[in-house]
Amino acid sequence: MSTERTLILLKPDCVKNAHCGEVIARFEKAGFAILGAKMMCLSDRLLAEHYSHVADKPFFPEIVAFMQSSPVVALILEGDDVVTKVRAMLGPTNSKEAAPGTIRGDFGQDMMVNVCHASDSPENGEIEVRRFFSDSEIFG
Repeated sequence: MSTERTLILLKPDCVKNAHCGEVIARFEKAGFAILGAKMMCLSDRLLAEHYSHVADKPFFPEIVAFMQSSPVVALILEGDDVVTKVRAMLGPTNSKEAAPGTIRGDFGQDMMVNVCHASDSPENGEIEVRRFFSDSEIFG
C-alpha cells in the first residue's frame, strides 16, 4: 500500500442537505487524515480548469450552475490507497446505481447530484490538491 492524497469536494447537495458532518465522519472512521479543509465558492475559472475534460460538452453549463449554487467544502484526505478506498466508499458516480451503505447510495440523487467529487487517481489527486489549496492551507 502507498500513502496518497485525494481531493474531496462536498458538493452543493451535500452542503444544502446538511450531510457534511456525516460524510466527513465516515472518512475519519475509515482512518483517513484530513490535511486541509475549507468552505469556498467556486469561480468560473476554477470550474473550467477542474472540469476541462467536459468543458466542451453541452451539459457543462449545467455543471457550473450546480457547482455554483452554494459553497462547497473542499478537503484533502491522506491515507494508504486513499483514492481507491474513498471511491469505494462513495459508490458509482451515478447515485441511482450506488448501493445502500455507500455515501452516494445513502445521500445522492443522480449522476451530478451525487454528494462528493473525489480524485480518480493518485496523480490527479496531487494535481487537484494543488488546484484547490495553497501550500499554507495544507497541514500535516
